[in-house]
Amino acid sequence: SGLILAPRPANVGAKYDWGNIMAKRVISGLVLLAAMFGPATAAMSAPIVMNETEAQTPALPPILNARERAATENRILAARLDTIIPAIMREQGIDLWLMVAREYFEEPVVASMLDAENMHARRRTILIFHDPGHGKPIERLTVSRYGLGGLFAPAWDPSKQPDQWQAVADIIAARDPAKIAINTSDLYQFADGMTLSQYEKLTGALPAALRSRIVSGETLAIRWLETRTPAEMEIYPSVLRTAHAIIAEAFSRAVITPGVTTAEQVQWWYRDRLLQLGLEPWFHPSVAIQRAGAEGMLEGDEVIQPGDLLWTDFGINYLRLSTDTQHLAYVLKPGERDAPAGLRQGLANSNRVQDILRRQFAVGRSGNAALASARAEAVAAGLDPSIYTHPIGLHGHGAGPSIGFWDNQNADPRGSGVINANTAWSIELTTYAAVPEWGGQRVDFRSEENAFFDGKTVRFIDGRQTEITLIPSGQ
Repeated sequence: SGLILAPRPANVGAKYDWGNIMAKRVISGLVLLAAMFGPATAAMSAPIVMNETEAQTPALPPILNARERAATENRILAARLDTIIPAIMREQGIDLWLMVAREYFEEPVVASMLDAENMHARRRTILIFHDPGHGKPIERLTVSRYGLGGLFAPAWDPSKQPDQWQAVADIIAARDPAKIAINTSDLYQFADGMTLSQYEKLTGALPAALRSRIVSGETLAIRWLETRTPAEMEIYPSVLRTAHAIIAEAFSRAVITPGVTTAEQVQWWYRDRLLQLGLEPWFHPSVAIQRAGAEGMLEGDEVIQPGDLLWTDFGINYLRLSTDTQHLAYVLKPGERDAPAGLRQGLANSNRVQDILRRQFAVGRSGNAALASARAEAVAAGLDPSIYTHPIGLHGHGAGPSIGFWDNQNADPRGSGVINANTAWSIELTTYAAVPEWGGQRVDFRSEENAFFDGKTVRFIDGRQTEITLIPSGQ
């Protein structure tokens, strides 16, 4: 069964139980899905549902055309605005939230709220959310020269008030909010979109009584970006299956000829393949080699040889959802039918740490606390882990608390935030192990799989790699 987000209920009270609302809105069936998303989702054929086991040879799902993508993105965005905004503003006790973006100088949160036709901020784009209270709907206003796909009501007529900032001040004064949130944060880049120049213009236009009501919208920004809706989770498995299918193609004889193909050539194959599919990476793909007798990761113009352990890190952004995956492959030597047992055990060790980490997720628990508990349990089990897990969703390295960094396995300020329900995660980590077949050489078994935390359990969105991909040598 799938998940779909029902319309926002009328007269939502001050206490908005997002988890309860999410649970009550679970509806199964492709018919209902198509009813909400129309031809956009229908074009994706039967939806792929979340599963724990990754397909060994995943087929590439149909890729939507531009119009279908826009329809899907716009309907999901409308649902997000209808449900998440009331929830987080009332959760945080904020009456008015104001954001400013400028052409060619995007504000991260504003960028995530623009419809598919308004791809970027134009001139100066100002968004205002206002909660009038008493269960009334949240006002969504845009103080800019251009409409925004009907998602925000135009609230500025330059012919009547040429000064855009005075128009903003008049709107705020008329609503007399107790708290005015703006996006400022020293810790989280996603919540630091208010520049000094725009802040000075805003405060210069506001009366002193209103200036004193300005507070940081840091938590609002994080909660908006990190929260995944049922409608998003309906399509996320297909988005991730797309990435998995491309990785499977990269790690095959269709792309790699042992003794000929270099690591760098596979990296650029990814980029060319995405151009063919009309998709975009959010970072340049990585491909590297570990080899018996060689120290560290071999990259660049190093030729892939039989007996090599290959690693890739690959991610796309499609339908405004990001993927981030690291997989391993082994190039069989002539006569071999499987990877050496020591390599297989190394991946199993990383899978074990994934499971240990997943058990540490709890609503309200900090990323630092989850890291410490997971590391303690893994080390006690005789494993040698490094954990650097992060949120994922609208951005590849998404908003929310981090759970470790590859260069810091201790508490970090960026891990001080709490884990919330209905969030997606890139379970990124590695374990190190001595491989007997390689003379006891220490090998790095990097793994990264995307998962969803519903408030109780962490489930992989499209499975995880539990077996090393095998590439025949052709000899």
